[in-house]
Amino acid sequence: MNQVPVTNNPLSERVKTALAVSLRGCDELIPQDEWTRKLVRSEATGVPLRIKLGLDPTAPDIHIGHTVVLNKMRQLQDLGHTVIFLIGDFTTLIGDPSGRNTTRPPLTAEQIKVNAETYYRQASLVLDPAKTEIRYNSEWCDPLGARGLIQLASRYNVARMMERNDFHDRFHAGTPISVHEFLYPLLQGYDSVALKSDLELGGTDQKFNLLMGRHLQQEYGQEPQCILTMPLLEGLDGIEKMSKSKNNYIGISEDPNSMFAKVLSVSDVLMWKWYTLLSFQSEADIAALKAEVADGRNPKDAKVALAKEITARFHSAAAADAAEQDFINRSKGGVPDEIAEVTLSGAPLGIGALLKAAGLAPSGSEASRLIDGGGVRVDSSVVSDKALKLPAGVYVVQVGKRKFVRVTLS
Repeated sequence: MNQVPVTNNPLSERVKTALAVSLRGCDELIPQDEWTRKLVRSEATGVPLRIKLGLDPTAPDIHIGHTVVLNKMRQLQDLGHTVIFLIGDFTTLIGDPSGRNTTRPPLTAEQIKVNAETYYRQASLVLDPAKTEIRYNSEWCDPLGARGLIQLASRYNVARMMERNDFHDRFHAGTPISVHEFLYPLLQGYDSVALKSDLELGGTDQKFNLLMGRHLQQEYGQEPQCILTMPLLEGLDGIEKMSKSKNNYIGISEDPNSMFAKVLSVSDVLMWKWYTLLSFQSEADIAALKAEVADGRNPKDAKVALAKEITARFHSAAAADAAEQDFINRSKGGVPDEIAEVTLSGAPLGIGALLKAAGLAPSGSEASRLIDGGGVRVDSSVVSDKALKLPAGVYVVQVGKRKFVRVTLS
């Protein structure tokens, strides 16, 4: 097995830059010293490092929470390294048990095919498609066969598998664990063997699977990959991780006006985390902007800049400008910059109950009267349906000309 050479020489500026890019916003880089040595070797030999990200096509669309790791891939790609966008068409047949307390129902081959068709097209809005290696893990998982799968399973023991948090918790809670779920981390780890990856990226919930790749590479006589985990992005509610099931997400295929407005709806605190994880601005520029806001600049200016950057990335600069103008036009009804904020639970929540709970109407009957009179707006749109139920999300609710509340509904 080839080992990463040890070096005691001072790091070049190029390696220092690559290391800083790697560390920006990350949760863990394991082991950092090995990654540094890989960067040194790559600079000395001129051979790009192989950087892997695997996504299972469990749904037809990607939201911007998924782009946190894609952004990191693009940053490393821009430094000249080889990025591999791996579509887990085979592992999706099993279903990733990460972070789950029940067995995940596997998708059919037909569902996977439909979902996979959109994944790379959407990922290419972040990655440079001309410099991206796209692979499907059925390429090497299908040929394994029963004999190969048994041999792979012999490379890891049950005791270590049960150290995984979700398996451990389910076992002690008496919740069933299917044997096929043990195959998922093994096969994800085997992806790293097949691709000879130097670095694998993933969310913090993927740490066990990523470490499996290091273990199996050593088992197969390869130099082990390093792993880089990125934080899970909180959604529009600022509480839960971004998820379609929580309805707190921004889909990267959403229309530019909706995308722009949704970015503007995040809290002033969460905005800075979004800057670190989603923006391509330098850390120095973000720090300068944050200092300006701390000195009195309206935080909305920073939020508008972020909204325009994200909207332009997935659409165009012209579309971002148009979305900003659309937002201004819809806001001419007099929405102030500073409005009260209320957090409510119970989504989906009827509009009458929401108005009462938010202090915008003293009773349900008064809420109905206000709606009948056309005096209630949600995100600048007049509410005419008294049976309207709002899902989880963040809304600017207006009653009359002067009452405004930003409602975070979960």
